Amino acid sequence: MSTLASLADITGAYYAYGRNADGSAYDGTVVIGQNADGSFAVNWTVGTTYSGTGVLAGQVLTVEWGAPDPAVYVVMPDGDLHGTWADGTGLELLSRTPR
Repeated sequence: MSTLASLADITGAYYAYGRNADGSAYDGTVVIGQNADGSFAVNWTVGTTYSGTGVLAGQVLTVEWGAPDPAVYVVMPDGDLHGTWADGTGLELLSRTPR
């Protein structure tokens, strides 16, 4: 798969399922769009709305979203994104289909 195809594959709407650093669960939606410069606009609606800018390197999407630590996702072969945030203490799954 080419790099450009990989970039295009992650854009779109996702269902978000996560666990906060304190262990509490959350869910919501995430929309990923591609910016003109090749970076990605990431917008979460998970009870609260957050936004950030991400860079895809291989299959790893790193999103700066105003917190001390970025959100880091691995793009899985099935298209899901498995991520961590809050220095690895928060977990998140982004899926195109509801779970």
